[in-house]
Amino acid sequence: MSIARITTMVFKSQAAADAAAKSYEAIEVNDYHSAEQLIGIQSNGNKLIGVTLFDSQEAMDKSDAVRDERMANPDIVSMEGVVGKVRLNHLNWLMLG
Repeated sequence: MSIARITTMVFKSQAAADAAAKSYEAIEVNDYHSAEQLIGIQSNGNKLIGVTLFDSQEAMDKSDAVRDERMANPDIVSMEGVVGKVRLNHLNWLMLG
């Protein structure tokens, strides 16, 4: 069963959130080599939500250094995170194919 880490970040401004979102688009596979899936969502202008799926706790722990570096962004006003077991991860293969 996969592990999900969901992080919600509120930035000082929409411009700061836009810049952070843009930097996530350029994430190198090697930065999160232990992740199964990365999803980035921008909401309400200055709010970003990151969803990362890992196959185990150990795999998630391997990404902590990269995550900590990104979370040190001085433009982040507040941050909330949750970690839990993934109970459903539906992929519509008909839509992908």
